[in-house]
Amino acid sequence: MKHVPKSVVILVLFLLVMGSVRFSFSAPEGGSPDDAIRMDAVIVTATKVPEKRKDIPNAVIIKDKKDIQASGAKSIGELLANEPGIDWQTYGNYGGASQEIHIRGMRGNATQVLVNGVNVGSPSLGVADVGKIPIDSIERIEIVKGSGSLLYGSGAMAGTVNIITKAPKKDKMALKIGAGYGTQNTYRIAAENGMFVVGDFGYYLTAGRMETDGFRDNSWLRQNDVSLKLLLDKKETINISLYGDYIDRKYGAPGVVPPRGTMDYYVGSEKFYNSESASLLDHSRDKDGRLVLNVKGNPMEWFGYDIKGHYTNMENYNHARYAFDGSGAENWVTNKVLGTDGHMDIHPVEGAKILLGGEYKNFAWKNQSYGLSTTGIRDGSDSTAEAHVFTQGYFTEAEYRPFKYGKALAGFRHERHSAFGSENLPLFGIVVNPFETTALKISHGKHFLAPTLNDLYWPADPYTRGNPDLEPEKGWHTDVTLEQSLLKDKLFITLSYFRWNVDNKIQWEPDSQGVWRPINLAGYKADGIEAGLKLGPFYDLSLSLAYTYTNAEEENREYTKQDYGWPPFLPPDFQYSMVKRRATMTPENQFKGDLTYKSNFGLTATATARYVSDQVVYNTESTTYPNTKTVIYTINSYWTADLKIQQRLYKNWILSLSANNLFDQEYDTHLQSFTDQTTVKTTMCGYPGAGRSFFGSVSYEF
Repeated sequence: MKHVPKSVVILVLFLLVMGSVRFSFSAPEGGSPDDAIRMDAVIVTATKVPEKRKDIPNAVIIKDKKDIQASGAKSIGELLANEPGIDWQTYGNYGGASQEIHIRGMRGNATQVLVNGVNVGSPSLGVADVGKIPIDSIERIEIVKGSGSLLYGSGAMAGTVNIITKAPKKDKMALKIGAGYGTQNTYRIAAENGMFVVGDFGYYLTAGRMETDGFRDNSWLRQNDVSLKLLLDKKETINISLYGDYIDRKYGAPGVVPPRGTMDYYVGSEKFYNSESASLLDHSRDKDGRLVLNVKGNPMEWFGYDIKGHYTNMENYNHARYAFDGSGAENWVTNKVLGTDGHMDIHPVEGAKILLGGEYKNFAWKNQSYGLSTTGIRDGSDSTAEAHVFTQGYFTEAEYRPFKYGKALAGFRHERHSAFGSENLPLFGIVVNPFETTALKISHGKHFLAPTLNDLYWPADPYTRGNPDLEPEKGWHTDVTLEQSLLKDKLFITLSYFRWNVDNKIQWEPDSQGVWRPINLAGYKADGIEAGLKLGPFYDLSLSLAYTYTNAEEENREYTKQDYGWPPFLPPDFQYSMVKRRATMTPENQFKGDLTYKSNFGLTATATARYVSDQVVYNTESTTYPNTKTVIYTINSYWTADLKIQQRLYKNWILSLSANNLFDQEYDTHLQSFTDQTTVKTTMCGYPGAGRSFFGSVSYEF
């Protein structure tokens, strides 16, 4: 692996800073008030109703469209990567690679991702792939860290990410057309238009297409996306919106990079793998669509309401040639979700609020599988599995601010799941405001995670099977946060301590026959610290720093006898112990630094540095329990640096150039075993992060 010394990265960033300072030091203080972080910024996600930041008992992150544009990020994960408490994980950064948001050391299935308040995670996998969500359509992102199960149910254990899409604005027409081209034959064209057509009725439409050949063999992507929001806005009386989006994408699945010197391997006349990609034949397709009808309003000063109805259809096709002779399977997995949720907020007296709400979701899951012969055509074997589950949740939350210096919050949720029963989820919070620009926040709540439909009902085959007897994961999350604004909001400091635990951790493991199935293990836990600072703008410069320390530990089964099979077939005297170990794929240290220069003549330049410390991966060397051997592998720490330059011309034209991984740092994002069919040797190999890339674009904005 090639490594750029940290000192080189720091030196180059320092030169970028000094160059910007020399260029703009004589200019007066710049930047609008919107560039600052304010304690009175309004957030919706934390309590389902608009609340000021200083009134929310959780650590939060807000990204608006100015932040998105200045970052130069081409995906949500890239935008949020290494923010305090946030880890962006992919399987190699190739075009169709799943992109997950991990918060505070928990896995991706512990973060609930919403678009306009509706969960977009896959019921099959329990994880939201944020790489599917076009960044062009986003107005604002709100991240609320800590247990969100009170309001959002299963999967909101580590935090909630709410993506709010663009909407029309009265007395203003929005029109933007853009095109860009970059490294690896990558291009993106996109257009958006929004306005109020007549009276209080308006729309906002976005559409785009993206293609890339990828940075290695079989890492290509072809994607089309469209979204439309229709809006009837009668101000406080009633607000009705109908939102829909659809994405269709096809992509290659290259797998890991084989060891250096691996020879090309053929199955018949087809090349099966080479030294760049462990799979040259695997590919997938996603077709996702959703509709959301939202009716809300505040007809009276003391009363508000918000009701949603939504429908989601997610289809995934996967063509996998996983056997050494070229055989494999085609899978179609379909998830349909029909749901409704609503709440009303009542303000009985000044300083008090009561929230009452509920939700219902019905999940329909179908898995169709067809066996593939050595030539890649169907061999006549097939199987179909279907399942239906539903969930019901009822919640209440009460808060009271008896005086301006403090506020208390308490809530309770009762959740019913048709597969495993009920859960009761309490939450408590306190906010102390000794000064107008100071907030001390404390929250403590219970969270849970339901097994996915794949966990419960995956059809049995020679390699895998589901487990309908699984219990949900559950635990508690504590968050203590201090937020301080100084220098007329030009200095914002946040410092958090968090602690969480999870029992009944769900993990897939092989049984005595080598068949992988999920089981409940003891659990895992973590505590850590987050720190963030934003300074500026001063003399056209803004500085943002973020650091996260996470100490995460998991428990795993270790067998001490070698003559029995898998539970529950073990006799009562079978001995095993639970081993505590560092949590897999959880970096202890993360850092992010942004330096932004914004001139008075339309130039914006942002330099970003990111650091991720080493991560451990555990691999079972044998698939026959209990005769196993666990080997520990390490993904090395790494630094990356990005640069974005944007120039606005003649008010309406925007030229931009971005450089990602500027120093071409080599690093891995995940590990997986690879067997060379020529030598029959199995090696642990990496999913590599993308190397240096450039992307230039031009857009017209009216």
